[in-house]
Amino acid sequence: MTGPVYRGRFAPSPTGLLHAGSLATAVGSYLEARTRGGEWLLRIEDLDTARQMPGAADAILSTLESFGFEWDGEVVYQSGRHALYQDALAQLAMQGHAYPCACTRQQIAAHAQRGIEGYVYPGTCRAGLPAGVAGRAWRLHVPEGAVAFVDGLQGHYAQDLSREIGDFVLKRADGFWAYQLAVVVDDAAQGISDVVRGADLLVSTPRQIALMQALNLAVPRYVHLPLLVNDAGEKLSKQTLAPAINRHHAAAELALALARLGHTPPESGMDLASLWQWARANWSLSRVPAGPVLVSDGA
Repeated sequence: MTGPVYRGRFAPSPTGLLHAGSLATAVGSYLEARTRGGEWLLRIEDLDTARQMPGAADAILSTLESFGFEWDGEVVYQSGRHALYQDALAQLAMQGHAYPCACTRQQIAAHAQRGIEGYVYPGTCRAGLPAGVAGRAWRLHVPEGAVAFVDGLQGHYAQDLSREIGDFVLKRADGFWAYQLAVVVDDAAQGISDVVRGADLLVSTPRQIALMQALNLAVPRYVHLPLLVNDAGEKLSKQTLAPAINRHHAAAELALALARLGHTPPESGMDLASLWQWARANWSLSRVPAGPVLVSDGA
């Protein structure tokens, strides 16, 4: 018996508590999965220990439960999956897709041009390390030409990785796994068919597709939900001091999240169960704005 056609996920980082932006992403990914008869998995992306907030992972799970989210299977923690990432890197290196890099950030900045997300790595170590020099990080040798896909909400999107990004890091100089590698390996291991997440990660998707192709993995379908931004046009995040959502006012917070996703509940003051029932009956991606969505005063 085969599994469900649709398998989605929500993958928060425990660097802080859930805020309005992360709630909207959770709501959108959850409803897209449930209304399509699919599974919804939960993954805690806890690789960057230096940025983690003590107790945040447990608080995130507790908050999701208080909002009525129900996930399938056990919660997966990236911190317990290092062997999977190492196996993927070894495969990439063996097939000539990954190589060690000895460059420091200062050296890269001195010789590189700016791209769409930081400096474009100039390929200094692509042909091999100088004699007596040890590698500090590992990079993917990106393909030439455009990597393109059609997003379910944002439409056609393409990047020329070699010109706009450069060979990107898979394992950092400090020994931590890069987000791009970890998320690709985890999505494949969990059989994720559809990735529904915030539009801030749209720029990362071509890198992840290139990695999947190098690892001979199936590419999921993508939907990038609208960003919630403050009055200054900044994405709501821990860095912009977005306040945590109030789990004790879950119904009101859920109603706000739905409205920001283009699904304004028909009545004010609906209880949590009624809101979820209405949302599941009325959810349609066609009603969701591409964004960004303004949230005045961080509310």
